Amino acid sequence: MSYQQEYQRWLRSGALSQAEKAELEAIAQEPQEIEDRFFGLLEFGTAGLRGVMGVGLRRMNVHVIRHATQAFAQVILAEGPEAAAQGVAICYDCRVHSQEFAQAAAGVMAANGIPVRLFQAMRPTPELSFAVREYGCIAGINITASHNPPEYNGYKVYWEDGAQITPPHDTGIMAEVKAVTDYAKVYTMDKKEAEEKGLYQVIGKDIDDPYIEALKSQVIHQDAIDAEKDQLKIVYTPLHGTGNIPARRVLKELGFTNVYVVKEQELPDGDFPTVSYPNPEADEAFTLGLKLAKEIDADLVLATDPDADRLGVRVKDKDGVYHTLTGNMSGCLLEEYELSQRKAAAGSLPEDGAVVSTIVTTNMAGTIAKAYGLCFIEVLTGFKYIGQQILGFEQSGKGTYLFGFEESYGCLIGTHARDKDAIVATMALCEAAAYYKTQGKTLWDAMIDMYEKYGYYKDDIQSITLKGIEGLEKIQSILETLRKNPPKEIGGYQVTSARDYKLDTIRNMATGEITETGLPKSNVLYYDLTDDAWLCVRPSGTEPKVKFYYGVKGTSLADADEKSKALGEKVLEMIHQML
Repeated sequence: MSYQQEYQRWLRSGALSQAEKAELEAIAQEPQEIEDRFFGLLEFGTAGLRGVMGVGLRRMNVHVIRHATQAFAQVILAEGPEAAAQGVAICYDCRVHSQEFAQAAAGVMAANGIPVRLFQAMRPTPELSFAVREYGCIAGINITASHNPPEYNGYKVYWEDGAQITPPHDTGIMAEVKAVTDYAKVYTMDKKEAEEKGLYQVIGKDIDDPYIEALKSQVIHQDAIDAEKDQLKIVYTPLHGTGNIPARRVLKELGFTNVYVVKEQELPDGDFPTVSYPNPEADEAFTLGLKLAKEIDADLVLATDPDADRLGVRVKDKDGVYHTLTGNMSGCLLEEYELSQRKAAAGSLPEDGAVVSTIVTTNMAGTIAKAYGLCFIEVLTGFKYIGQQILGFEQSGKGTYLFGFEESYGCLIGTHARDKDAIVATMALCEAAAYYKTQGKTLWDAMIDMYEKYGYYKDDIQSITLKGIEGLEKIQSILETLRKNPPKEIGGYQVTSARDYKLDTIRNMATGEITETGLPKSNVLYYDLTDDAWLCVRPSGTEPKVKFYYGVKGTSLADADEKSKALGEKVLEMIHQML
């Protein structure tokens, strides 16, 4: 069916409201807009479905939500009646329509005879992951677009281990989505009927309390918190999202007394009036937080994204200057703290201990893990693959998860959840700040100590946004160009090996020997370079972008900055040559 035919089918649908039909009628003379909305289905990417809100096949709306949920229900039902009876936990964030979409998903699951546990109000993503495991659900659904701009919403799906779905379940859902072409076969049930049939339960405090207790169980140095709780000054912003209550609660219960919340960003608001892009990776997310921090002379500034799975960080040095910690920097800082202090507390680390990270995360992560004699495991981009490793440890009885993180401000301390958790990261960073303060150090001092110990690693990213069907084709063209003609040299660094995760090959550039990657197939290219440098190219799984990740190792901050800048310029040149 062509996009024009799909457009007409939606116009004729009796499921649309008058307002929705009016929205579609308004674009009748805009063929490019019609194409963009209807040229195909939203695909499950790195973090489920994600798209701009609006009416259409490639937009996030209640019809797409119901369609996807019907497909998900059929995957669950195929597991058998006992699996279906375990039920599904459903959560949502602060975005416009998130609660409506969550209720729509609940109605579809109930109509298929699958019990639903729906949060009474918005909650962080990691708490949904925790709830799936705590209640023994077969699956979970979270309505969120994470850190995307305000016009976006999304649909994350989880399996019974608490991690986002990985093959074969993701492909199984998409197959079912494509199979459900008759919207009359998308079943739904209202809340009252679902409750009467015992298929609908509201959850809240009963899961909040054990979640917070699970986080607090990860504290290593309560003694340091007790010593510095009244001196350490913390500025926190939830960026209008879900982190406000749980982040403040866990810090309060641990004893921190000087937690200052950015008032302008405290309350939930799906329009995100103070930030155009509620991403803690963006500088604008910290404008108000840094202003408050300078007024009160805060030690650190923390920002969680709308669904509270990412944590951005700014730390003050002894001269009063605030430094940005990238996701790689804060991840490594927490990795070093958790490993060093757990080893000090217990006398040793587990012999089968493991650190897990993604292929686009800094090489420093592996260097730290190996320094502690631990197994270091690299996985594809997406925290679900880190969760998959934890499940593998549990099922095999081999391997002890100690820490995992990815470069995009996401980490997990503990195994209470199987997704990145900005609430536990907030807690851990404040604990680390208190501990280092007892040593006469700032978090920035600890960062420099780590660089001196392991090397001055610096990592960055360049990305190009290419929207619409032509943009998708161009992204694929860039990947195929590099795939067919792998570079031998990039920015003065020699390529030592070329990994192609789509073809499952690693080519030794010196010998020509080809080995397997050992990871699931994915449209990703990776180049190991001399001097511990690297470059990775992949399409974004959440936005219409192609991303170029790269990293270098320097002898000082200045040297690393200079090398990173030079490599970044060469990467940009390479990108522009392919556009």
